[in-house]
Amino acid sequence: MVKIGIIDDEVLARKVLEEYCSKIDNFELVLSTGNPLEFVNFIQQNDLDLIFLDIEMPELSGMEILRSLIRPPKVILTTAYSEYALESYNFGVVDYLLKPIKIERFLKAINKVVASKVVSPQKTSETEELQIKHDGVPVNISFKSILYIQSFGNYLKIFTDSRMYLISETLINITILLSDNFQRTHKSYIANLDRVSKATRTHLLIENEKVPLSAMYKIIVREKLEVLIKQ
Repeated sequence: MVKIGIIDDEVLARKVLEEYCSKIDNFELVLSTGNPLEFVNFIQQNDLDLIFLDIEMPELSGMEILRSLIRPPKVILTTAYSEYALESYNFGVVDYLLKPIKIERFLKAINKVVASKVVSPQKTSETEELQIKHDGVPVNISFKSILYIQSFGNYLKIFTDSRMYLISETLINITILLSDNFQRTHKSYIANLDRVSKATRTHLLIENEKVPLSAMYKIIVREKLEVLIKQ
């Protein structure tokens, strides 16, 4: 579970981010405040994995907060102004979102967070394989053979050319282990975009199977498919 904090003195901006975060599996919003001092007190006693941090705030600015943190969590800055962008990257922020924040831009930032999250890496670009345990037995699955992955309660179903594997894992964790051509298409699905034969408004067609495509992921999926077609 990724623990999230939102620090923004604009009520509407906080509400938008709260709504966006509620749509992401394994995101737990544990703090949402317009008071930067409340955040400073909170972070001294609690752990957060990711914060959405406004820059222009009374009493204490987002940049001042960044300078004060010794071991900060992952940070996505949110602001109506672009002049702080260069300085912000000196603090290793994940992304810099300009208000009003659109859902597609939010998702791109989240993808960067997922890509940077530290997990136990089990795949390498050299092998192009996903290493899992199926019924307690180690199994290597070629990325090329994977069609799509479906969340199933506390498990994942990995559908390949030859069979289906059932493993105990989350979508957000397995995303880290996959190559770039795999993309979340729905809160319960990840698709291998290399295997897509047709895309419609509501689903992707992969080997005659319909993989749901939700509005939340539609723009990112279409952008990635366009890149793959041009390659």
